[in-house]
Amino acid sequence: MREIAWRRLKPGVSMRSEKATEMSEWSFEGWDELVQEALAEWEECPVGLPPFKETFTVAEQIDREARLAEFLKSVEGDLRRPPRTKAGRNALRERLTSGFERFARATLNLGDAHLGLLNGGFSAIGTEMARGARRFDPSISPDDIFQATRNAWTAGGLQVLLGREMRLTPAIFAYSMLYPYTDNYIDDTAVASEEKRKFDSRIRQRLCGEMMAPAREGETTLWQLFEMIERQYCRADWPEVYESLLKIQQGQENSMRQRGWSHALGEADILKLSFEKGGASVLADGYLAAGRLSNEEAHFLFRWGALLQLVDDLQDIRQDRREHSLTIFSAAAGRVPLDELTTRTLSFGQKAMRRMEQMPGRCQALKEMIQQSYMSLLIWSAGECGELYTRGYLAELETHSPFRFACVVQRRKQLGKLKGPLERVFEAFLEDEEECGGLSLGVGTLITSPLQIGCNYPG
Repeated sequence: MREIAWRRLKPGVSMRSEKATEMSEWSFEGWDELVQEALAEWEECPVGLPPFKETFTVAEQIDREARLAEFLKSVEGDLRRPPRTKAGRNALRERLTSGFERFARATLNLGDAHLGLLNGGFSAIGTEMARGARRFDPSISPDDIFQATRNAWTAGGLQVLLGREMRLTPAIFAYSMLYPYTDNYIDDTAVASEEKRKFDSRIRQRLCGEMMAPAREGETTLWQLFEMIERQYCRADWPEVYESLLKIQQGQENSMRQRGWSHALGEADILKLSFEKGGASVLADGYLAAGRLSNEEAHFLFRWGALLQLVDDLQDIRQDRREHSLTIFSAAAGRVPLDELTTRTLSFGQKAMRRMEQMPGRCQALKEMIQQSYMSLLIWSAGECGELYTRGYLAELETHSPFRFACVVQRRKQLGKLKGPLERVFEAFLEDEEECGGLSLGVGTLITSPLQIGCNYPG
């Protein structure tokens, strides 16, 4: 592991509150109230489908599917014949970026402002995250880099929404890197449950500020990442930053109760655990992005995090059922159609988006991509487990997707076969002295979340 020299945040520069947080400041004393208000909003969501921004005819979907097929064919052709020189890789990057932009304009209705964000700020964060991750740990895998980058994108988007400059700070880098290392250990079936509990306990102690020596090799890496956060955010000046990190750690620990079909958990318990875990995760991103949050910002970020957790739970429903992991979707699947739960999630999402719109008018293009992202992901996830829905409900959802569900499934499989070539090209870019990791965000998203191109704001 190596220390990273950060150009964008000079050592010794303290973070300061800006106009975005000069309103009534939120604190974790209001945590229980925040959770209960969000749960009450969920219960108030209507059981009828909310209005959708777009509806597509079959002819329009077929046209978009043809454009998607054309774009993927060109990507596949380039990846099957990877360039061997730096000049060739630069030309490939230009072709991929221009091809993605043409596709996104014609098929996803993205304009200059949206593409400027994707191929500008977000792509720059992805590039710098990849560089930094590989310098920090030369053995880190592409999958782990992509996992860390998705969180860095979320934090970067929050910087913009909260009135900050989008940039990869030491704290955002460190927090994003924690995910692959901790997840890999917790998910390792060779590690006993008691060892995992001890691991969680030591992380909690470290987050509370205890200076302890690493007890195992992996902890040395984690302790270095914690120190990066501490150098940017002094504990005495930024206590809410560390409260937020403790909350996400608590959420991770509590979510262990969702494993193993526990009969002690009712639907309300499962929902609360999911809300707390998802809400705490995005709140932590918000605090690492801005240092402080207003009441309005905290309420939106918590709901957005809860929404993203619900979307993630629907995406993972088949795996969760196999592994006996309880979410509101896996618990209901096979007993009742998932129509009503999905409708509630759509309606809850619209409530969260209205809160976002009420925030100061920063970067309307980003807000539009966030709205389009959660809706598309939720609809496509439902389409991929269509046997769990009524036929009429699924048909109605499909009219609000730019692609028919059969196309989504087919193209995901096609992209899954391209993962190896994509990773090899990615590694080649990382080896270049300049512009390393320089895949455009659009193509990078192909690797991390197939068929969530452009409209999938990473959350």
